[in-house]
Amino acid sequence: MAKKKAMVDPETIARKAVAALKREYDGATCALEHQSALQLLIATILSAQCTDARVNLVTKELFRKYRDAQAFVKAPQEELEQDVRSTGFYRNKAKSIKGACLKIVEDFGGEVPGTMDELLTLPGVARKTANVVLGTWFGKNEGVVVDTHVKRISGLLGMSRESSPEKIEQELMRLIPREEWTNFSHQLIWHGRKVCVARRPKCCACMMSGFCPSAMLSP
Repeated sequence: MAKKKAMVDPETIARKAVAALKREYDGATCALEHQSALQLLIATILSAQCTDARVNLVTKELFRKYRDAQAFVKAPQEELEQDVRSTGFYRNKAKSIKGACLKIVEDFGGEVPGTMDELLTLPGVARKTANVVLGTWFGKNEGVVVDTHVKRISGLLGMSRESSPEKIEQELMRLIPREEWTNFSHQLIWHGRKVCVARRPKCCACMMSGFCPSAMLSP
């Protein structure tokens, strides 16, 4: 007989999840290697549909070659495309990087801006990228980063039934204390890589299995 679906109280689940993740992944941070806001911005653009490990391999040489926003602006489009080719969607990514850097040079004195409204004016930058930069580099909790791990696990936990990252973010922002927004994203991403993996979740090893509705439905 199939197990009945567990009743879900999103607020209770969220409270327990924040506490459990904090205990398990204290100190978790962004896996994208960077030494400046610009490097983090570019690495985040490159991370779309690509692993952080691959991005880190690419940016190791990329950031030696291009030292500032002006250098990316001056780079020939075709050359930059080849530099980032292995991250996938390289034409669009190179275009976004050059466009964002041009805007940074022309409108922000060559420095990555530190507000949500300003970041969203940069070509190729949406809320996910802006949240990464604001939370990780500037220490500002302006939103919750919703990547594939956060989207999937927040659904499994019953914290969101939405499908679009924008709507998921809004729900998580209501459920998670603001001071935890950045940490929560990092911790949930780490959990998605180590335990709650997409193809075969390790529910027996998960510290949230006692209150996760999806784990309760597992055989």
